[in-house]
Amino acid sequence: MVLNMPRSKKDETEETEQTEEYVEQAEAEISDKKEEGKELTLEDLPGVGPKGAQKLREAGYTDLMAIAAASAGEISVAADLGELTAEKVISAARQALDMGFKPASEVLEHRKEIGKMTTGSKALDGLFKGGIETQTITEAYGAFSSGKSQLGFQLAVNVQLPKEKGGLNGTCLFIDTEATFRPERIVQIAEAMGLDAKKVLGNIYVARAYNSDHQMVLVEKAKDVIKEKGIKLIIVDSLTNHFRADYTGRGELASRQQKLNRHIHALQRLADVHNVAVYVTNQVMARPDMMFGDPTAAIGGHIVGHGTGVRIYLRKSKGEKRIARLIDSPYLPEGEAVFTVTEKGIGD
Repeated sequence: MVLNMPRSKKDETEETEQTEEYVEQAEAEISDKKEEGKELTLEDLPGVGPKGAQKLREAGYTDLMAIAAASAGEISVAADLGELTAEKVISAARQALDMGFKPASEVLEHRKEIGKMTTGSKALDGLFKGGIETQTITEAYGAFSSGKSQLGFQLAVNVQLPKEKGGLNGTCLFIDTEATFRPERIVQIAEAMGLDAKKVLGNIYVARAYNSDHQMVLVEKAKDVIKEKGIKLIIVDSLTNHFRADYTGRGELASRQQKLNRHIHALQRLADVHNVAVYVTNQVMARPDMMFGDPTAAIGGHIVGHGTGVRIYLRKSKGEKRIARLIDSPYLPEGEAVFTVTEKGIGD
């Protein structure tokens, strides 16, 4: 019979000192590699090694940013490491990425890397000051037939254009939650723009999500596809459909909102790490308590409102005309734009 003897304070102190010394040594080695201009990999992190790196990649931690943003418990489980070693791994990853405070001038330089993609409408582009941007979640909400999905189809084609023509020279990842994706519509838009429809379809990678869990898994898997396929745009049409269906009643509201919050943060992380644009559509509901004004409200409450970067409200006007109102943005002023939805796609 083996007794588990309690650890003394001396043992804990010695282990802490060893850990700190190990982290300092690892950080010094990482600094040397950074000065030499070498690209750092998971194998360079202290205590990981080839086997640990393989386990981390299999668990979805494919780069240093994913490691740096994780908790010690998550890394410990994913790579079968002790918590102290997991803390070393996270500390080294953060050291390698220079995570911390920096002058606003550096933030401005980083924002110059942001790409902007045309919507197909000059008026709508003007509302966005140049178009849909990368590193941001752009949300469009509105009633049925307001143009939300149509704008998504247009963006799926436009992202493939060269940068000088308003595109991002990339491909698109399309998560369909409402069974509304229509390749025939993509063909219509592509042919109207004089593009090879077959090639355009080949650059759009579609997945049908059958419930909220499946939807979240698809976003987790997206990180593997982004680099491999050159993804520059992620579309989720729509963001809240399955969450509304899977969590009904006031008693499940808190669980739904927590899960939805994690989902939005996962999308934002993809946008930040991989410099991609994220476009999501959202459903609406009528508010009977509204005595004056438009009773239409977006689903998801404050979680979606705070989680998305740019928010526009779309509504149908006469005939082919649609009206877009910019509701929220960190730096863009509120305003409206009128655009059209025709067989050729989005236009003025």
